[in-house]
Amino acid sequence: MGPSPRSLELFYDVLSPYSWLGFEVLCRYQNIWNIKLQLRPTYIAGVMQDSGNKPPVLIPRKAHYMQKDLKHLKKHFQIPLRYPKDFNLVILQKGSLSAMRFLTALSMEHPESLEKASRELWMRVWSRDEDIVEPQSILAAAQKAGLSAEIAQGLLEKSSTAQVKDQLKKTTEAACKYGAFGLPITVAHIDGQTHMLFGSDRMELLAYLLGKHTLPVMLKAELGGASGSLRRKGSLQQASSLKPSRAFSRKLLSLMGHPPCC
Repeated sequence: MGPSPRSLELFYDVLSPYSWLGFEVLCRYQNIWNIKLQLRPTYIAGVMQDSGNKPPVLIPRKAHYMQKDLKHLKKHFQIPLRYPKDFNLVILQKGSLSAMRFLTALSMEHPESLEKASRELWMRVWSRDEDIVEPQSILAAAQKAGLSAEIAQGLLEKSSTAQVKDQLKKTTEAACKYGAFGLPITVAHIDGQTHMLFGSDRMELLAYLLGKHTLPVMLKAELGGASGSLRRKGSLQQASSLKPSRAFSRKLLSLMGHPPCC
């Protein structure tokens, strides 16, 4: 038997596009890094309030940079991310509270469906410019993620209970205690030590802490020549700076046990 999986927690909110990026990368890596990934639905507004931070869109230079940054990253990670047309309405006014309560209820009752449901809510708000806070919107996302109408309705009703509200509050408080000032954060428990990493761009540092090599999950290079097969010299080779073909990218993600997003 090999070593036990290392434990990672991902604190995220579907209102955060960078949370989506970090989520997809960790989902792709978990099958090759021998990690146990725990998804922790968190309320980003609570983290912001607790830390005294402000959303990047409220700071003009950050907002301008964020738009350009996400255009590059969606291609880099092969994620169909698009800005909502009415950004202020969707992000700043509607928020994500009801969606995150639903995901909290789902994590409590059917954690095996949490990955797919989270992804579908991201697809709605950050790809198709669809609502994620109205009951029918949440039910539609849940059913597209594979939940039955009966289970989805039950979870929606449960999401308004004190038990679920308290759990989301506790998870948000846990993120704050780890030092979160925004989302996502990845918390790695390694050899008796806890490491909190902020953002979706700390994967190489995370690999270092785990003692792992990075693979071209970020799709930087083709390995193994025209065949697209992965070379092995004791361990998988680190990516070079060559640009991958789409076919290779999809094959690589398939080999890793996780499909390219959408």
